[in-house]
Amino acid sequence: MVNTTRLHRSFGKLIVLGLLCSSTFATAQIRKQPVAEQFQELADPTADTLSDWSKVSVGLNSSFVTIDKRFPKSIAPNLVKKQTQFVQGWKGERVSAQVLLWSSSVIKQTTVSISPFKGEQGSVLPQDIASARFVRYVMTDEFAGGCGHRKPEDFAASLASDMLDNLKSFDLEANKVRPVWVTIDIPRDAEAGYYTADVTVEGQGQQPQNLTLRLEVIEQVLPEVKNWTYHLDQWQHPSAVAEVLGLEMWSDAHFEAMKPTMKMLADAGQKVITATVNKDPWNVQTFDPYADMITWTKKKNGKWSYDYAVFDRWVQFMMDLGVKKMINCYSIIPWNNEIHYQDEKTGKLVNVVAKPGTPVFEELWTPFLKDFVRHLKTKGWLEITNIAIDERTREEVDGALGLLQKVSPELGVSYADNQKTYQRYPNSNDISIALGHPFSAEDLKDRQERGLNTTFYICCSDAFPNQFTFSDPAESAYLAWYAEAANFDGMLRWAYNSWVENPLQDSRFRTWPAGDTYIVYPHDRSSIRYERLREGVQDYEKIQKVKKQLQEIGDTGNLDLLEKTIQNLNVVYRVDNWNENFNEAKTLLNELSKRLAN
Repeated sequence: MVNTTRLHRSFGKLIVLGLLCSSTFATAQIRKQPVAEQFQELADPTADTLSDWSKVSVGLNSSFVTIDKRFPKSIAPNLVKKQTQFVQGWKGERVSAQVLLWSSSVIKQTTVSISPFKGEQGSVLPQDIASARFVRYVMTDEFAGGCGHRKPEDFAASLASDMLDNLKSFDLEANKVRPVWVTIDIPRDAEAGYYTADVTVEGQGQQPQNLTLRLEVIEQVLPEVKNWTYHLDQWQHPSAVAEVLGLEMWSDAHFEAMKPTMKMLADAGQKVITATVNKDPWNVQTFDPYADMITWTKKKNGKWSYDYAVFDRWVQFMMDLGVKKMINCYSIIPWNNEIHYQDEKTGKLVNVVAKPGTPVFEELWTPFLKDFVRHLKTKGWLEITNIAIDERTREEVDGALGLLQKVSPELGVSYADNQKTYQRYPNSNDISIALGHPFSAEDLKDRQERGLNTTFYICCSDAFPNQFTFSDPAESAYLAWYAEAANFDGMLRWAYNSWVENPLQDSRFRTWPAGDTYIVYPHDRSSIRYERLREGVQDYEKIQKVKKQLQEIGDTGNLDLLEKTIQNLNVVYRVDNWNENFNEAKTLLNELSKRLAN
């Protein structure tokens, strides 16, 4: 997703740049081979490798550190070791901590284990509620100008800690650090109170390092994921899974391989199924093109037929994982205005440019839209299906929505909007406004009162807050707090798993700041960005419950305090104290939830 409004401000020639983008993305790159599960991190390209490690204690070193910071791989830590970490959360909530390991010499087979959690009143939480995953470093770059074509040599490169690996042990390098991400899934039936767990760090030939994890379980229960209200829309890229793993597209093996990746998305509260109705709607803005989900065929007699087998299987697959609120179908306005179909008479694939408002557009889309409505009715999906549009011009949107209203008014409409299109089409049931783009608070309130969904979106043009691999970790959680502060229903992000050529090693891409195209990794690997995103969504749900409880008891003082604190996060540019304001809001939310429980 390219924010053309921001590009206009940066480059001054919106129309020319739009044509440039379309032509540039027309040819897909070819993945040379599947992405192997095992890999070596790339060498650190920075001067950090010259860091002085002579004062580092001999052997294995360990300490708890903040989850809000990424630690450079080659810089000797200059910190006061922290042996105990305190975390708190509601029943049913996932909370995180971070341990930093470092050594001036190689230490093989390093492991991090966590004991059961022992409560002060004798209760015990099992060992398997916690995990410790080694954080891997990927190559990243810098925001610089945001959107636009990139040559690696033109941007400062560095290593960023992000991917959470599934290794049981890790060989520590000499004069390097290694973060470890600790995740705790608090059981929904846990007794409230304080718990303690031992975190043991061991390495070959080393004395064990002992750390202590203190957990407070608050007497509040986080709603189940299926009942979360935050509207999370991360565009899925199912064909990328097949390409990265070298699997046959839409085969049983492909669908099986997608389960862990898409379940992570469902577990974060995803509400929308991303589907395609014809060829790649973004004209190969990603490394791997989007594969067709619906095959269009023009019969010898001139009539049309449509094969929905892949579309149906994909939608049902996602629904079975728990993603059921919306099906957003891209796109009636592809980025290059092209569609294709099988010509039964010639046996060839025909590619056609069909611009909205032209006779050929109406001729090709009318029969499909009518048949699509018929098919959706048979599946029981019509009421949750939207024809989706991404950042098209005013004229294109007018032409497309005019045809939709004419031939298939039963279909919903969804679009990413940077031109206040929502004011001209106020009944569109799902819109997303570009981060920082002017919008009317009254319009948002009106849409919410009418049950219409309104989110914001981030993309390559947004320096803050964002989810690039060089972004501060807390930005991923901040996004949901911003949604609450600005009165949005949630957020949209253009790529959940559009992996680059070597995603396990290098997050950079030809056109966007590094990490813009994915937040999880191949082979079922999470990331710091994903974990913090999920944290923010949980916070949003906690806010709704705490606000309701304060309203029910008439505590206007604390309600006003909470709202004032949240409004400190109604900012879409980096201020010096944004992270402090963010943590202050999180602390207040937990404190209020504890008081309400007593």
